[in-house]
Amino acid sequence: MVALFDQYRSSYNRTVDDSISFSGLKHDFFLQAKVEPLARLIAERGLAKHPAGVRALDVGCGVGALHPYVRPLFSTLDGCDISAESVARARDENPWVAYRTYPGPLLPYSDGSFDLAFAVCVVHHVPPQQWAGFFAEMRRVVRPGGAVCIIEHNPFNPLTRLAVLRCPFDEDAVLISRRKAGRLLKAAGLGEIDGRHFLLLPFANPVARKAEGWFSRAPLGAQYVCSGRV
Repeated sequence: MVALFDQYRSSYNRTVDDSISFSGLKHDFFLQAKVEPLARLIAERGLAKHPAGVRALDVGCGVGALHPYVRPLFSTLDGCDISAESVARARDENPWVAYRTYPGPLLPYSDGSFDLAFAVCVVHHVPPQQWAGFFAEMRRVVRPGGAVCIIEHNPFNPLTRLAVLRCPFDEDAVLISRRKAGRLLKAAGLGEIDGRHFLLLPFANPVARKAEGWFSRAPLGAQYVCSGRV
């Protein structure tokens, strides 16, 4: 897996764009679509009330493509990944983020270091037998009262399945459902589990976003966010 992602350091964005070209949308659209669910989670969990702001960790951050979009949400942001080449590119493009390379499975941070730990389209690259340990590590590095969140592909959405099938570095992906993610969060010791689907309608306008919200509890959208409180 490390070697696979190392080789896509320079071509990551183009490869993703190729895999979703049938949608007529660019990778940027799907990155921007993740900002609102993260912002809502921060507000609903009360994480922004911390005097120092929101200290966040992006687990499996890759080349840091999401970070320019989510920068306003956090006072500090750390990112870690097993791919040294991806981290090198992320560090070049986002010097304001503190990046680390780690071999796994243990995250290179002390207990309770963050208000929020999130992983975006990462769990499906983790072997299923390691899912429990992955969630437990995310919980370990978050302070009491903080939150753990994953954003993942919805395995019940046929267009999502097509995009994964077309993406070369998703060749060995094992998609995880929102229900399964919620059970893993609970097993890791988190409470107040919540999950919502998004990207049902591929439009950025407010009307589409509002309509999408009406169906967020049904497994229809292309992706979902699932979170729990430490």
